[in-house]
Amino acid sequence: MASPKRGMRKGLTAYGDEEFSLFLRKAFVKAMGYTDDALDRPIVGITNTFSGFNACHRNVPELIEAVKRGVMLAGGLPVEFPVITLHESFAYPTSMYLRNLMSIDTEEMIKGQPVDSVVLIGGCDKTVPALLMGAASANVPAIMLVTGPMITGDHKGERLGACTDCRRFWGKFRAGEISEQEIGEINNKLAPSAGTCMVMGTASTMALVTEAMGMMLPGGACTPAVMADRLRHAEASGARAVAMAKEKLTPDKIMTPEAFENALRVLLAVGGSTNAIVHLTAMAGRLGIQIDLDTFDKMGRETPVLVDLKPTGQHYMEDLEKAGGLVVVLREIRKLLNLDALTVTGDTLGENIKAAAPAWKQDVVRPFNDPIFKGGSIAVLRGNLAPEGAIIKQAAATPKLMQHTGRAVVFESLEDLANRIDDPKLDVKEDDILVMQNAGPKGAPGMPEAGYLPIPKKLAQKGVKDMIRISDARMSGTAFGAIVLHVTPEAALGGPLALVKTGDKIKLDVPARKIELLVSDEELEARRKLWKKPRAHKDDSRGYRKLFLNEVTQADRGCDFEFLAPPLTVKVPRVTR
Repeated sequence: MASPKRGMRKGLTAYGDEEFSLFLRKAFVKAMGYTDDALDRPIVGITNTFSGFNACHRNVPELIEAVKRGVMLAGGLPVEFPVITLHESFAYPTSMYLRNLMSIDTEEMIKGQPVDSVVLIGGCDKTVPALLMGAASANVPAIMLVTGPMITGDHKGERLGACTDCRRFWGKFRAGEISEQEIGEINNKLAPSAGTCMVMGTASTMALVTEAMGMMLPGGACTPAVMADRLRHAEASGARAVAMAKEKLTPDKIMTPEAFENALRVLLAVGGSTNAIVHLTAMAGRLGIQIDLDTFDKMGRETPVLVDLKPTGQHYMEDLEKAGGLVVVLREIRKLLNLDALTVTGDTLGENIKAAAPAWKQDVVRPFNDPIFKGGSIAVLRGNLAPEGAIIKQAAATPKLMQHTGRAVVFESLEDLANRIDDPKLDVKEDDILVMQNAGPKGAPGMPEAGYLPIPKKLAQKGVKDMIRISDARMSGTAFGAIVLHVTPEAALGGPLALVKTGDKIKLDVPARKIELLVSDEELEARRKLWKKPRAHKDDSRGYRKLFLNEVTQADRGCDFEFLAPPLTVKVPRVTR
């Protein structure tokens, strides 16, 4: 049997004559200055996700150079290539809307070019899952390298971190507690360096769960973007990519059900972003693996939050790095992990933990028996308002609101919210429940991070800091509050959320995992008959937007495109311990 093609012989352009295709390919690539000796080596692709709009990826060019050094020292040929990049603050209507497009770009560029392995460089929120989704579908040996978190800023002697402190100080500004001049000063200090948000936002969470899953070299999740260790990690990733090409260590051998269980355990233990559930579900779906939310909730009840890091705690990612990084968490939850899961090192997770440096005294990661929060950082809710589920990050919410019945104050869309939330005439009290409709995958579209509804200004000025807020949108991992998210089915599909009216009573009972609209079945059925689908936008009938609206799945299936995932054959988590 013929040996598998590698290097320049992989994925030859179809001219009907393979040898001519190779001849022509070599002729053109030699215009880049390569020799036959270089072209005969294992080819390692490197995704270039740099953009002038993406400060999280400001250090990508120097990371690429470090990766190239590692590849060449290991005897490979590094070749960078571009894929689209996303920054949460520079993507309309939301970066989530473009995540699947980035995954398609990544998959097709990996499959369409002669790479024997690939180093995936990402950082800001949706880039890491997009790259891993594309790599999982392409199934070429791949290793993840993140850009790393920012270092903290400072304001009047107080440490600042994007973007938990962005939200905290903006709330103070809306409440009239700080001046316009001071909020301007703070704006200059919230993001003081290259890198991703230095709190437990989505970027930090995805870095940690990716390392736990085994798709990143140990120790790579926490190192700040500006540190020399970040470049050394990049060099090591390049060298390892050469070995993975020779070993044919493909994503399907690493991104297994056991690996996803480990990722979910770490998500809970670090008090990670709710976004990670959607992303892990989409990543798993590319491999035919289904994330089971009810079992995930049971897993949460036995996995305490151990990391004292904003927004659940007080520290920042650079502090977790100084404490020893992810391995400190892994040691504390070791008995809950699948230690035999294979990683990009070629060794198992258990072997990687054993090989790590000994622990030292620190106050960022708590002992298992002395957690920051017990009972699951994220809870899965069900009830007549969310038949297919909703979630709440209870570890970052006001405890007294976790059991509450209140009157609904409904906003029909993001536009309606923007127009009325600060109206002095808005009929709202602090024990009411703010409800936003039509902000889900199809409704917004793109399921933006709009679930963090602002406290109405007239209440904020009276000192109200938290209220129950319910929507079919998402929330940034940097945010906090009693916020119910990912209500499924979404309002734009006619789910029960679409039937809520101002004045209805809603009961939230997080300990019982219930969310109920206290309206009779008969009344809801009558409302359902009168419900009308939201009016289409002018761009809905063409281009990527039409593809998105036609194919995007609901939150419980990862908001991926229907046609990109194979049939789901395995459920995880499968058991709790």
